[in-house]
Parts: sequence; C-alpha cells; structure tokens
Amino acid sequence: MLTTTTQDTGVLATIGNTPLIQLNKLIPDAGFHVYGKLESLNPGGSIKDRVAYSMLSGLIERGELVPGRSVIVESTSGNLGIGLAQLCVYFGLRFVCVVDARTTEQNLSILRAYGAEVNVVTEVDPDTGEYLPARLRRVRELAATVPHAYWPNQYANPLNAAAHHRTVAEILSAVDGQLDYLFCATSSCGTLRGTAEYLRSQNLDTTIVAVDAEGSAIFGKRPMPRLIPGHGASVVPALFGEGLADRVMHISDLDCVRGCRRLVGTEAILAGGSSGAVVSALLRLAPEIPPGSTVALVLPDRGDRYLATVYSDDWVAEKFGVDAADINKVLGAADLREKIAC
Repeated sequence: MLTTTTQDTGVLATIGNTPLIQLNKLIPDAGFHVYGKLESLNPGGSIKDRVAYSMLSGLIERGELVPGRSVIVESTSGNLGIGLAQLCVYFGLRFVCVVDARTTEQNLSILRAYGAEVNVVTEVDPDTGEYLPARLRRVRELAATVPHAYWPNQYANPLNAAAHHRTVAEILSAVDGQLDYLFCATSSCGTLRGTAEYLRSQNLDTTIVAVDAEGSAIFGKRPMPRLIPGHGASVVPALFGEGLADRVMHISDLDCVRGCRRLVGTEAILAGGSSGAVVSALLRLAPEIPPGSTVALVLPDRGDRYLATVYSDDWVAEKFGVDAADINKVLGAADLREKIAC
C-alpha cells in the first residue's frame, strides 16, 4: 500500500486521501448510491501522482536514485508525466518525458513549467499506426544511451498497481466497507489491477467494472485511432490480467465527451476525458444495478486540461461531425428513471 514517509512534510504529503463525494444529481432517483473519488485533488491534478510516488519514493529512500545525477525517462500521455515532473523537482532529479503529437499544449506547458525535458514523438509506429509503440521505442533508446537513466515503466511496474491499494482502501473506509460496484477507466491497467488485488485480498464481492475505450487493444480488440489521451491503449500492458474485471464496457470518444459534460452539468465537477468514460459506463449499466447498491466511480483527473478538446464545441464538431445541439445529447434523466424502474 502507498504510504508517505516521515520526511514528506511538503507537497508530497498531500498525495492521496482525496475526497469521496456523493453524486446525488448524476442519476436522479436512481435507487442506488453513487460516489465519485476526486483524484483531481492530488497536487499534480490526477491519480497518476499516486503512481509516480509509488514507483520512485522507495528508490530515492534507498539511495538508488541520486539527486543531481539520476535521470528519469518515461513515456506518458500527460498526467503521469506531470506527477513524475513534480517528484523530480522535489527530489532534484532530471526528467526526460516522452510524449506524442496528441499531448495537449496545456500539458506540455505544465511539464515544461516543472522543468521536464519534453521529447515529442511525431510519427506513429509503422506496424500498428499508433503512437504508443513508437513512444516506448524512444524511451528504450534514451534509457540505453543517457547516463544514469532509469525507466520506471508504468506499463509493467507492479508498484503502479500497488499505489491503488490505498485508493480503494480510502473508498472502503468512506463507505464503511460496503462497496457493490467500482468503475475505473483502463490505460496502463495499474488502477484496475491494484483495486482488484486489494478488494479480493479483503474477500469482498465488489463488481469491478473496467471502462475501456473503443479502439483499445486491452481486452483483445483491434486497436484503432483514439482521440482521448490516457484512455485505453494500443498494446496490452504487462499489468493486464485475465479476470481482473467482472464487467468490461467499451466507451466511444464521443460518449467520453458526453459523460464529461453530464458530470459538470449536474454535479459541477469539471473532470477529464476518462472520467467522462466512467460516467457514460455508469449511465449505460444503471438499469442493471440493484436498488440500494453502493457504487463508486474513480474520476482520474481534472478537466481544465481538456478545455480546448472535450469542452470545446468547435473541437467536438470538427472531430465528430455533430453540431452544438447534439454535443450534449445524452440519455435524459426521465428516460434513465424509466429504464431503472423496468
């Protein structure tokens, strides 16, 4: 389980212990209780702060990473890079962050503000047509050639998953151990593996709903181009395992947008694209959830990094060919009540 050390009295001490709030307006009269875990309130703005801390803190404490000498090299779509950049500044480590052309200008600006050296991959992998394999290839090259380089490898590092033992432990504490459904988005599969490991270690019968992207390869589908960074993956991560999820739901990029806009329009929570996916998955599954159930959604990051995409009517109209009236078209509250009652 991720814990902070006695030396963490600065900003790192604020990682974790994010609030779990009840979402009363998302599905009015649902008949079950819905909670959202606001990972946006980590200091770097996302759940990836937990991962960054988990992967590096032990190495720093043991002296395996040395301030002023060690170099962290990692592939990221944005949020983990910000979490790592924050830690590297704090501990005096150099950070080379490998991103791709889909990374937003805002995330690039944040990374550079933290002093990260941003290495942008502009060409897709010729075999898959995706950026991730090309990013990983660049990371391997840098890790092999940069002196004193260390690659945490979020896609295979078990400390990624271990970080989320604490995430779900916090949720369970807040709901007095009664958790019937847990929805989490998939990418590196750290959240999925970590929450599944912890829940099963506690012998809990929680239904784990993995929310993947349409066009993601994680659950055996053919990879296709995707627009929402940090949701899904074009290769199956090493942290993935059969049987981690009880249910798998694939959500389109447009439904990510719709879920984000429903969340901010009902609960006043401005969240990122993968949070929208989780919301849309809940809306789709709501008619099957028994009355009285306790449901938790892991909301990974905040939405201010998506203002030029998810929350831009012009961007959505350009990418999806829908006009402003259709952008916010989601299953209405009355229709949801009718479906749930059936």
